[in-house]
Amino acid sequence: MNSLNPQINQRHSVRLKKYDYSSAGAYFVTICTQNRECLFGNICVGAGPRACPEMVLLDAGRMITSVWQQIPSHYPGNDIDELVVMPNHIHGIIIIVGTSKNGQSELPGGRPQGVAPTGLSLSDVVHRFKTMTTKQYTDGVKQSGWQPYYGKLWQRSYYEHVIRDEDELSEVRQYISTNPLKWALDRENPEYRR
Repeated sequence: MNSLNPQINQRHSVRLKKYDYSSAGAYFVTICTQNRECLFGNICVGAGPRACPEMVLLDAGRMITSVWQQIPSHYPGNDIDELVVMPNHIHGIIIIVGTSKNGQSELPGGRPQGVAPTGLSLSDVVHRFKTMTTKQYTDGVKQSGWQPYYGKLWQRSYYEHVIRDEDELSEVRQYISTNPLKWALDRENPEYRR
């Protein structure tokens, strides 16, 4: 199985034993809605011979994008990279910034960054993202008639993958940006035939 196409609904942990998920690095994450409810938008195919599937966000999907983009301002020491919001899950890259030998904060690969790390782990950032989006989604249900969810907005866990180098970072970015093209074959698609 491709490491970027996990069986996300499995409940056993895929975390690396003894790995410090608060250490500087880039992390690929996938977060799914509870019961794979399609709440954030739809995959649509335009007209014409070159039409490709694309994600059309609902207000809820735009909210998810907005909260993602706010991660660095809410949690200094953390940065974001590529993101795609799919009908019932997201794929994104969270970067935990590290401190260089001279005390300056830097991204993996030595690129300087302006803010010192906060000590938040990857699970802390994901948990806070889920909390913020759940609150705003609940407000959208109450105030704007968004489709309600039952129980919880997000599944209990999430998938993560430690990105080891620039080549892998490029591969993950490509996987994320082209994800809507593969919706018909996506295991998270409720209409996917196994």
